[in-house]
Amino acid sequence: MPHVLVLNASYEPLGVVPLRRALVLVLNNKAICLEESGALMHSATRALPAPSVVKLTKFVRVPFRGPVPLTRRALFARDGGKCAYCGCAATSVDHVIPRSRGGKHTWDNVVAACRRCNHVKADRHITELGWRLRHQPAPPTGLAWRIIGTGHRDPRWLPYLQPYGADDALARIDGISA
Repeated sequence: MPHVLVLNASYEPLGVVPLRRALVLVLNNKAICLEESGALMHSATRALPAPSVVKLTKFVRVPFRGPVPLTRRALFARDGGKCAYCGCAATSVDHVIPRSRGGKHTWDNVVAACRRCNHVKADRHITELGWRLRHQPAPPTGLAWRIIGTGHRDPRWLPYLQPYGADDALARIDGISA
């Protein structure tokens, strides 16, 4: 089922919801449709255009949002799906400082790696192998990472995510140097 970008009344991105939830928001006048997906949703009495982006009619106060959660999908998005050591397609997650040697499972210590590099590195430190990271791992910043890290993307969302760092995020995901 398609997903819909939900914006606060101030146009701040809040999250991504299933199409069914977005339709309920629109039908209950809790949200208005800003972008349509092009599909029609039919009921017994009428047909509605399926939304792609909705904006809430009332402002919702969002409590403090902590750092972006470290998930496999968000990690691959941050690293652009490329190995942090050799640059080929990444298929696994690697800890720069191995957990067996006291490394933590944090954004600063986790990178995407290809199977070959991950196997060769094993539980050694990169200085022992003479390797270097292609880029220093760091936590992603910006509201757009919360949306893009879900794995749901729609080109119609881009104008609403650009003020919140979507250009950098999408460039990394698509493999384009920003």
